[in-house]
Amino acid sequence: MTDLLIRNLRPLGRDRADMLIRAGVIAEIAPRIQAPGVATEDANGAIAIPGLVEAHTHLDKTFMGMGWYENAVGTDLRAMIENERFERRRQNHDPARQSMRHALALAGTGTTHIRSHVDVDTDNGLAAIEGVLQTRETLRDLVQIEIVAFPQSGLMIRPGTAALLDSAMAMGADLVGGLDPCGIDRDPKGHLDAIFALADKFGRGIDIHLHEGGELGAFSMEMILERTRALGMKGKVAISHAFCLGMPDWNRTEALLSGLADQDVAILTTGAPSAEVPKVKRVLGAGLRMGAGCDGVLDTWNPWNRPDMLDRARIVAQKNNMRSDADLAQALAVCSTGGAAVMGVRGHGLDVGCNADLALVPGRTLAEAVATGGPVALTVKGGRVTGRMGRPVDEAP
Repeated sequence: MTDLLIRNLRPLGRDRADMLIRAGVIAEIAPRIQAPGVATEDANGAIAIPGLVEAHTHLDKTFMGMGWYENAVGTDLRAMIENERFERRRQNHDPARQSMRHALALAGTGTTHIRSHVDVDTDNGLAAIEGVLQTRETLRDLVQIEIVAFPQSGLMIRPGTAALLDSAMAMGADLVGGLDPCGIDRDPKGHLDAIFALADKFGRGIDIHLHEGGELGAFSMEMILERTRALGMKGKVAISHAFCLGMPDWNRTEALLSGLADQDVAILTTGAPSAEVPKVKRVLGAGLRMGAGCDGVLDTWNPWNRPDMLDRARIVAQKNNMRSDADLAQALAVCSTGGAAVMGVRGHGLDVGCNADLALVPGRTLAEAVATGGPVALTVKGGRVTGRMGRPVDEAP
């Protein structure tokens, strides 16, 4: 954390002012602040927003800097899972180096907080957890990284995975992950019993991938809600993707949203263009916390190299048919303060006394910033400049 004076910024698009940061906290916002001896940056009229929050990604998976990965698998979920484990070994994938590249790229594009699902499986063991833990420690002053121990290859169908998840939590993972208890494990009771037991043992939360659509996804979601209620885990569970909330039967979806709100279960979306996704306005209208993420970036699953939450706000808005200026500002908030609320980040904002975690984006309004997509002029974490013009200040390995 450090001291910094930023001149000529516009907090959330309002009138120009200066911002004084002391010891990593916003100390003053006013015109023409005088702070002799403090390092100064000129925002040149850029909009200041709270730091962007990448609330659903996979730092351990990227192939950034390793050359183009030719995907010959397609889109079958099980085939992609098997292929990824094989390619990790074949290409000598180093999760510490690769997660460092991914995290720094996010810092360059305005991100100050990351929640990453990190693979645990019986082929690669805890190597990915070890690598991302190393990255988290190395970058602790540049970006905050939260780790979800994630059974990407399945839990009940791969004996030994539960023990590895237990070890990952003991090593320092922050949350227990899960994946499609019906579609992948075909044992929803066993899968959910296992991950909720681990969460209870370590006193941690849960973030479960739920790609299952329609009634199958609704069934799994209801089972998640049952356990959340029975174990007193209100406010400690998040569901990523939650594609079943995008099904056209609104009466069914409304009942699910009501149950989620009752247990304060958060929703994390990627605005996936290829799937039905939870509707932002309906989720927020039900009173739920909602964040967003880019998912995987330039890996065996996705060819897109856009670790950029400002761009993700555009994708979320487009997928949700959000067009008005107010709508675009709401999509941006989901990718910033929304994700921070899901992660339990305190002091994430632009008021005096908030943490000095912010991004400076171009545009006259928040809507224009989303529509034009940057580049982010400056990323600041705890008063430290971590990104300039869409690129990280620190060099990636």
